[in-house]
Amino acid sequence: MDFDLSADQLALRDAAKALLDDRCDMAAVRRACDRGGFDAGLWQAMVDQGWTGIAVPEALGGVGLGTVESAVLLEQTGAHLAPVPLLQQLAALAALAGGSWGDRLLSGETVACVARTPLRRAGDGSVSGRTEPVVYGARADVLVVPAGGELVAVDLAGVARRPEPAMDQTRELAWIDLDSTTSVTVGGADEVAAHLDRGAVFHSAEMLGAAETVMNLAVEYAKVREQFGRPIGSFQAVKHRCADMLVDVEAMRSAVYHAAWALGTSGREATETAAVAKIWCSDAAVRVAESALQVHGGIGFTWEADVHLYLKRAQLDSVSFGDARHHRARLAAVLRDRVESGAGIWPDP
Repeated sequence: MDFDLSADQLALRDAAKALLDDRCDMAAVRRACDRGGFDAGLWQAMVDQGWTGIAVPEALGGVGLGTVESAVLLEQTGAHLAPVPLLQQLAALAALAGGSWGDRLLSGETVACVARTPLRRAGDGSVSGRTEPVVYGARADVLVVPAGGELVAVDLAGVARRPEPAMDQTRELAWIDLDSTTSVTVGGADEVAAHLDRGAVFHSAEMLGAAETVMNLAVEYAKVREQFGRPIGSFQAVKHRCADMLVDVEAMRSAVYHAAWALGTSGREATETAAVAKIWCSDAAVRVAESALQVHGGIGFTWEADVHLYLKRAQLDSVSFGDARHHRARLAAVLRDRVESGAGIWPDP
């Protein structure tokens, strides 16, 4: 079997990288941090390129590709710390494409956010409760979230929200408090599971991109920073740390794209592979960023260095849609149920 990206997927990756290299260098990211963590110009450029509809069927106005292509784009947005809600838009469109929100989400006119923590749902269909801190929750027009065993869409017009201070300043973050707010059912239990899997895989893809980039920053720094008349990259301790980072990143890549493929094929192993990807990436992304910080030494702790921005992004993504501990418990529960039913740990091919 060929586990590499196809020629079309590689072309998509290169085109995405070119756009972000041009529109989202670190100077642009830092400017967005000063403006609250959103780059409207970059967002419009992504919409114009059709990124929001990458996995939406052509019949519904999208590009008609799939989850792997979504992961390709999100790897690049993670690599560039893009201050835009692409992840949230893609996750919401998976549930809302074809409905009343679909065209507005595809055009970027409407911004979506997504949450993992279930809300309470009353008999009249309204929802109440507080979400976990939601990325772009203060800016979004619609929220997709589990409630009462179903997946629901909540119109956020009229819901008071405000951005909250966060360590990761490259994106907005907000709590969303709902009190008997009208919601619309967009899926049942299967759609809830797919929503949770999708959020885990998409955040893992962003962490992959960020981890690889911050690793490369560390390697380049180790080549030019000298100590005792030699580049620090020539010292064994630094070599080993960089090698460990590479092992982490390549394992992240395997986990992310296996999970994206499984989710895109709606296979029985989608939940397991999504959990494995989030488990590994949540731990590895933070580990890689912390190692990069150590390679940079004292300068890595300064605001002028870029390493801390990647570390903060990794720390937020690692807990978004469940941290590694949550997904270990989720994976264990799925496998236990499968064994008890006599189906075996992994499904038959």
